[in-house]
Amino acid sequence: MEEVNGQLGELWGLVTEVWQSGILGYDVGHFLTAVGIFLVFYLLRGLFTRFVFSFVDRWVADTETKVDDYLHDALADPLKATFIIVGVFFALDYLNLEGTAADLARNAVQSLIAFTIFWALHNAVTPLSLLLRELERVLTSEMVDWLVTGVRWAVIIIGAATILQIWGIQVAPIIAGLGLFGVAVALGAQDLFKNLIGGLSILIEKRYRRGDWILADGVVEGTVENIGFRSTTVRRFDKAPVYVPNQKLSDAAVTNFTKMTHRRIYWKIGLEYRSTLEQLKQVRDGIEAYICASEEFAQPPETALFVRVDAFNDSSIDIMIYCFTKTTNWGEWLEIKERFAYEIKEIVEGAGTGFAFPSQSVYVEMLPDTAPTEGPEGG
Repeated sequence: MEEVNGQLGELWGLVTEVWQSGILGYDVGHFLTAVGIFLVFYLLRGLFTRFVFSFVDRWVADTETKVDDYLHDALADPLKATFIIVGVFFALDYLNLEGTAADLARNAVQSLIAFTIFWALHNAVTPLSLLLRELERVLTSEMVDWLVTGVRWAVIIIGAATILQIWGIQVAPIIAGLGLFGVAVALGAQDLFKNLIGGLSILIEKRYRRGDWILADGVVEGTVENIGFRSTTVRRFDKAPVYVPNQKLSDAAVTNFTKMTHRRIYWKIGLEYRSTLEQLKQVRDGIEAYICASEEFAQPPETALFVRVDAFNDSSIDIMIYCFTKTTNWGEWLEIKERFAYEIKEIVEGAGTGFAFPSQSVYVEMLPDTAPTEGPEGG
C-alpha cells in the first residue's frame, strides 16, 4: 500500500511539474487564463457588433448621403478586429513572456495593428472614390478608376513594407537585390508596359469611354465595358466579350460612333426611264420638301442636305438622297428611315412613275424568212 501511495505521489509530482512548466517553460494555468482573457474580449466584440453597430446602421440609413454608408461598410470589419488585437495584447501581457518569446509576441501584436490600420485604409478608398468623382469634371471616370486602383495598390505595398520592417526585414536591400531580376522581368514584360502606356494615351486623349460604341478596323466593333491597365474589354453586338490589348487600340484607327453629332442617310433610288421631266422634278421636290419639313432631320447649315438627279444608270434614272437625322440612336434612326422609305414610295407613286429594276432590251433588226420553200419540180 505504501508503495502504491509512493507511486501516486510521484505521478502527482509529474502532473504538477507539467502544469507549472509544460508549455515552453510556463505554467499551463497562466495559458488557460490568457485564453480566458482573449475569449472575454472576443465576446465583447460580439456585443459591440450587436448593439453599437445596430445603432450606427440605423443612423447611417437615415442620412441622405451615401458616403457614410460606404464608410461604415469599409470600417466595420477593421473595428471588429480591434477587439481581437486588444484581447491578444492583454493575454500576452498576462503571460509576462521574456526573451525571444516576448519579442515575438510584441512583433505579432504590432503586425496585427499595422494590418488592421492598412486594412481600414484600403477599404476607405471606396468611399474616398466617391469624393474623387468630383474630378470627373476635369478627368474622365476611367482615369478616376485608374487613380483609385493605384491608391489601393499603394496602400497594399506600403502596408506590406511596414509589416516587414516590424519583423526587422529591411525593404530597401530587398529592392536593391531585386535590381537585376527587375531588369530581366522588365525585358520580359515590355508588352505589359506598352499596353499600360497605350491605356494612358487612350484616357488622356479621351478616345473613348465606358459605354461608347467603337469600331477598330480589323480588330473589333462593339461597346466598351472596361478600360484596364493592360487591355480594354469590348462587348460585341453578339454579346461576346473581346479583350483587346491597349496598345493595339492605341495604334489602330478607332471610330467612336457614340460621339456622332448626327446620323447619315445616303440612298440612291432608281426611277424608270419612261419618267417624264415633270415627274422627275415632282419626285425630287417632294422628297426634299419632306426632309425640310420634318423635325427628325437636321437642316443646313448644321449639316449637308442634297436631293439631286444624279446619274443615268443602265436601267434607271438615279436620284441621290444625302441627309442626316438629329438622333444618333440606332433604333430611332431605323424607325426614321422606315418612315422615310414609306414616304418616298408614296411620292413616287403619286407622281405617276415607278421604281426601276435591272432589265435589258433586245432589238432585232431583221427576222429570218420563215416562208416555206417549194420542193423540186415534180416533187
